[in-house]
Amino acid sequence: MTQRYEDKVIVTCALTGVLANRKQCPAIPYTPKEIALDAERAYNAGATCVHIHGREDDGAPSWRLEVFEEIAAETRARCPIILNFSTGSIDDDTSMQEAIIKKVRPEIAALNMGTMNYAKYSKTRKDFVFDMIFPNTFTKIKSLLATMNEAGVKPELECFDSGHTNSIWPLYDMGLLKKPTQFSFIMNVLGGIPPSVEALQLQKNQIPDDATWEVIGIGRVQWRMVAAALVLGGNIRVGLEDNFYMPDGSMAEGNGPLVDKAVALTRDCGREPATIDEARKMLNLM
Repeated sequence: MTQRYEDKVIVTCALTGVLANRKQCPAIPYTPKEIALDAERAYNAGATCVHIHGREDDGAPSWRLEVFEEIAAETRARCPIILNFSTGSIDDDTSMQEAIIKKVRPEIAALNMGTMNYAKYSKTRKDFVFDMIFPNTFTKIKSLLATMNEAGVKPELECFDSGHTNSIWPLYDMGLLKKPTQFSFIMNVLGGIPPSVEALQLQKNQIPDDATWEVIGIGRVQWRMVAAALVLGGNIRVGLEDNFYMPDGSMAEGNGPLVDKAVALTRDCGREPATIDEARKMLNLM
């Protein structure tokens, strides 16, 4: 059984994402070296895990194996932080993502747990900034999960809504999902669950007792959700993928300052950031 560290907090930093660009925030890293340098900054600030999307040098999204290989090599040469690779895609074909998992073998890979409307609305424009379907069928989930199991990569179950969280049970029954499991509750995406303490408690109450979980708040509401997760005993994620702004409303100058603030909030709540070794034990990566 996984040892519990109730007062320890795994701080994850989502470095770059797939949609955000430098016109919105100049500090977003694009190249493998820039991503690795930001991973090192996050590690030095107290993060024990980084969530990574691939980018081309011009910032375009990338699923090229070579990009992820370079990101992993550059990061591992600089610090021992835990690597968590995205697998999120609007395509049903997951062969590129599975090739990366098999070849690079990050410790963790994110696994989106359900289909949803995925949108952003502008009150100023009175219109949607973007409006899309994010498809994640059980067939797609099963394929990615089987590859993760084969490669010895731990799935991080990304749940944007309560139905996504409730969808885990057939995967346990089929033997595809192994306990103890790790969950991420993404909050404040239009089409998903709202950013409230009650919604977070609903998500938390659906998962097994031996599971670990973190909160991912999208936008400036992130800081309130981080505070809620710290009080409720969860782990936390910050980073430029999710939110550009510090609690005072100023734009973050990079991922390092966001982690600095998350670590300070952790300690203000009477808890302590986990070390790399502690995080590995908590996530059953040892």
